[in-house]
Amino acid sequence: MKKLKSTKVRALLLVLAISIFFLIFTGRMVYIQVGKTVEGNDLASMADSRYTTTETVEAKRGTIFDKKGEPLAEQVPSYSVYAVLDESYDDHVKNPAKVAEKLGPLIGMEAAELKEMLNRDQYQVELGSGSKYLTLSEREEIEQLGLAGIHFREEPTRYYPNQTFASHVLGYMSRDMSEAHMGLEAGLNEELTGKDGTRTESEENALLDEDETTTNTAKDGKDVYLTLDGNIQSVLEQSMSEVEENYNPNKMMGVVADADSGEILGMSNRPSFNPNEYEEIENYTNYAVSDQFEPGSTMKIFTLAAAIDKGVFEGKDTYESGTYNVSGETIRDHNNGEGWGEITYNEGLRRSSNVAFMRIALEILPEGALFNYLEKFGFGQETGIDLPNEADGALAEETPLNVGITAFGQASTVTPIQMIQGATAIANDGKMMQPYVIDHIENPNNNETTYESEPKVAGKPISKKAAKKTREKLQTVIEGEHGTGAPYQIDGVEVAGKTGTAQISDPEGGGYLSGENQNIFSFIGMAPVDDPEIIVYVVVDRPELEPTETGSDAVSAIFNPVMQQSLSYMNLTPSDVEDNKAYEESGIEFENYTGKSVKKAKKAAKKAGLEPVVIGSGNQVENQIPTKTERLIVGEKVIFLTNGQKSIPDVSGWSLREIQRLEKLLEVDITANGSGYVSTQSVDPGTAVSAAEKMEVELVPPDELQNAETEQPAEEENAEENENDEVQPEEASPQETEGSPGEEQPEESEAPAEN
Repeated sequence: MKKLKSTKVRALLLVLAISIFFLIFTGRMVYIQVGKTVEGNDLASMADSRYTTTETVEAKRGTIFDKKGEPLAEQVPSYSVYAVLDESYDDHVKNPAKVAEKLGPLIGMEAAELKEMLNRDQYQVELGSGSKYLTLSEREEIEQLGLAGIHFREEPTRYYPNQTFASHVLGYMSRDMSEAHMGLEAGLNEELTGKDGTRTESEENALLDEDETTTNTAKDGKDVYLTLDGNIQSVLEQSMSEVEENYNPNKMMGVVADADSGEILGMSNRPSFNPNEYEEIENYTNYAVSDQFEPGSTMKIFTLAAAIDKGVFEGKDTYESGTYNVSGETIRDHNNGEGWGEITYNEGLRRSSNVAFMRIALEILPEGALFNYLEKFGFGQETGIDLPNEADGALAEETPLNVGITAFGQASTVTPIQMIQGATAIANDGKMMQPYVIDHIENPNNNETTYESEPKVAGKPISKKAAKKTREKLQTVIEGEHGTGAPYQIDGVEVAGKTGTAQISDPEGGGYLSGENQNIFSFIGMAPVDDPEIIVYVVVDRPELEPTETGSDAVSAIFNPVMQQSLSYMNLTPSDVEDNKAYEESGIEFENYTGKSVKKAKKAAKKAGLEPVVIGSGNQVENQIPTKTERLIVGEKVIFLTNGQKSIPDVSGWSLREIQRLEKLLEVDITANGSGYVSTQSVDPGTAVSAAEKMEVELVPPDELQNAETEQPAEEENAEENENDEVQPEEASPQETEGSPGEEQPEESEAPAEN
């Protein structure tokens, strides 16, 4: 009995324990169902982590385009190579030696080193720096090898399709796109950077009975459109590369601007770099906006403009060249102070006489006027161009000595972009335009324009009359007798400009560097003279010259082709020329119309922007010059010889190149005297070609040609002596009648003040 009673008690306790267990379990289940938490862990979140996947949707970095919408910097897919070694994976490396031998050369790795990597006891291996950021063509080249176990991973990278092209303007991105460096990439990083999105997908959870998919759309970075013209920039880059190779200068810079708006159409520096290979960068400075130097004789442009605007410049007046004393210092002309005797200020300009411009600054202009004009031309202050790290240059302390030597380009420092801005006032009838390189910015997510630039007048330092007269005077530097700018003559193009040969301050010993090839050579020019469209400024620092070479040889090798091609691209549109492809490549290629009708030939020439000249009374072209093999620029003459009676044309205003073409076409001996453009001819227009075995023509600078056309015959004998260069200021506020300084020489460097 006692044993039975004990059994019942144990059974009862067991039933009680089981009941308590079920009560606790049921309570816990109810608690979980209601609260959905276990020991503080949210079951819903845990379920989400098991049944929900979230991935990042990467935003695309904005593209930088040129003026015509061609990409200069863009995000593209790149590929990295890796090898799977685990034999449990079907597509693994089966023959390491073979893979190493074939793949090694394509990723820049020695076969032995790669073989060692492929024999490691790992699931997979990365294959070094050479296997990363491959292009699609490089990936396809590797895929064609058919190597087992070689796989690719796609990832975005920044790509610069034109390589060494406005590199300092653009800057660069690190390959993994984690950081922007230099230029617009850094300066506009906030605008160019997009905002990543997310995509969340969840499967139905039977326990929690939830189902949800969420997408946060990525927002791509904004696209930036520049004022840079791809064609002009290409010519600039090519010309600078050739000069770099031929003359090995210390550094160079070139800027091309639209004279009317201030748009920067081209900007380049040397040394430059390929943003796709940024490890090799030697120079991180955009010299065009950040370099400060004494400009030399190019500053004479602004001294001249100041004197003309003030109404005190009379080119017929004379002075004694050679040396000039101020504040106990002797300043010499660039030919070792020998000078050229007593000459006019007109000749002093053409010869780039330092003494002439010191006299203008210290004796002709009122006291304080020169530096007042310089400030109005923007020197000593930033232009505000939309590029980072702009320098401001510095005007020297305003002492008599500093005023005098600043007038020809020493003592005070400038930046290239300041020179461009100041030159726009000369080119743009007195209105100075602020330079800019960003045209507009667009948001690709909604196609809205978020920023759009407009031409901005930065000041009016001189009058319209003074600007026009200054251009005419600067044209004589190129085409006049003894003009230092003769190397910058471009057939068919009237250029106004100024050369510069600047000495370089010695950072260690004070004074200036001495010895061979220790100068900065430069030229700033604008064209066409009557209404300039293009301004080009080129600076070449310490080129290695042969004894027979001058600094102008190096500078003109950049300026001339850039100016010529820029005018072609600016003045013509694809609808203006018959062969647009040829025009896009290098000027106008005009068809040979020999054997075709004169009417058709004339019409085609005009349509192409050329000037037709018909010699003969026939209606069919017998011969023409230039032929199809020559590239032409806007405004050049095309001479058509017809099958009728032929007579000598009126060649007034023709250039020497055009006279030489006429001589070749007519087979008449033509002797040309002087330089510039034809003012007179010995054979009257209309004379039969058969009766004109010889002819002489007189060429004169453009300003003398203009005077000859407007003066009465009785005055011609004393035309130069009677020339009145004074320009009375227009009725304007004082700030509209002020200018600035300059200086340069092509063969010899100017001597500084003796200390």
